[in-house]
Amino acid sequence: MAKNDISMAVIKRLPRYYRFLGEMKRAGVQRISSGELSKRMGFTASQIRQDLNCFGGFGQQGYGYNVAQLYKEIGKILGVDKKAKTVLIGAGNLGRAVAAHMSFEERGFNLIGIFDKNEALAGQLVRNLPIRHIDGLYDFCRDNAPTVAVLCIPGEHAEVITDELVRLGVKGFWNFSHYDIAAHHPNVAVENVHLSDSLMTLSYYINNL
Repeated sequence: MAKNDISMAVIKRLPRYYRFLGEMKRAGVQRISSGELSKRMGFTASQIRQDLNCFGGFGQQGYGYNVAQLYKEIGKILGVDKKAKTVLIGAGNLGRAVAAHMSFEERGFNLIGIFDKNEALAGQLVRNLPIRHIDGLYDFCRDNAPTVAVLCIPGEHAEVITDELVRLGVKGFWNFSHYDIAAHHPNVAVENVHLSDSLMTLSYYINNL
């Protein structure tokens, strides 16, 4: 199946497969059937087989899946071995938390620069990286060629920064702002993170139990 034919629903399930398989690998599990995997993950065995068949299928009839091999293959599909150069914009509370606690390298990214407009933050270390003033973003990107940006800034400030980053060659955004990047730059990859939406979704569920 061509990559462009794979549904977004399947793609969004891949990180969950990767996480569960990683946990099983660390626990010493060597092989698992689609039925056993379905019990752990809450997907049907048929759904798991269909999802994995989108990428060629990795199981053997009567044996199931080799956990270590499947973990490695899904990692390759997700690109966790690529280590895309990444910059983070916004070193406030959210930005610092994301920079300090997210294991970028284990998920396919190499965080190389952190920027903020607050001059008082310049030089402070987060994750052993100095916070740089936003005025240096152009020169930094020109010299280091990042392809991914994490936006931890208010939506009203995101348009100008996003436009500049796209001009500088950034092709993907992990977007914590509420700015609609995709509407203005349809040719870049965007993963939006709306914490308030997630919280309100939980509110719906607990009020409809």
